Amino acid sequence: MMSWLVWLVCCLPLGLGFWQAASGALGPDPGKALVLFAGIGALRLLLLTLAIASIARWLGPHWPWVRRGLRARRALGLAVFAYASCHLLLAVVFVLGTSWPAVSEAVLQKPYVLLGLAAWLMLTPLALTSTDGMVRRLGRRWKRLHRLIYPAAILVILHFVWLVRSDYGQPLFYGLVLFLLLADRFMHERKISAGSR
Repeated sequence: MMSWLVWLVCCLPLGLGFWQAASGALGPDPGKALVLFAGIGALRLLLLTLAIASIARWLGPHWPWVRRGLRARRALGLAVFAYASCHLLLAVVFVLGTSWPAVSEAVLQKPYVLLGLAAWLMLTPLALTSTDGMVRRLGRRWKRLHRLIYPAAILVILHFVWLVRSDYGQPLFYGLVLFLLLADRFMHERKISAGSR
């Protein structure tokens, strides 16, 4: 029940964004505004999903809200995929053009499109295997598969940096946050590896 509630709360701003676009509150180009809104939302939720594990290591899992956060990670991951899928769909409709030749040309000629598509393709199997049944079925392979979130996050940052072309402050800030989270993960795994020798 909590997972569904987390997912709905995370997706509520996206629904609000669509409502604002329909009411004309997003300016003269609401389609492009929605594309950016969904993309930034996906990135923020992705970083939040990664940050929960680091916060749990720093503070310890005994805090009730930390335990709830750990249980909510899969719901957050599904919200990331929902935002990323909306970002992709909206980009095809409002930016790239809905025809297959226009989309394929953009993928081949615009590296940021290719990076974003590659990140979405990495997130897809994570969303498809997020159920309890798939966790049991895959066993240890589930954790290995879900490590795809790390290269996917790097590709998302590169996609953002390549997309803006100027005013790199926002993507570099998110890139710094990702770097710190990945560094924390690397140090944690290194500590585990050293302790098992």
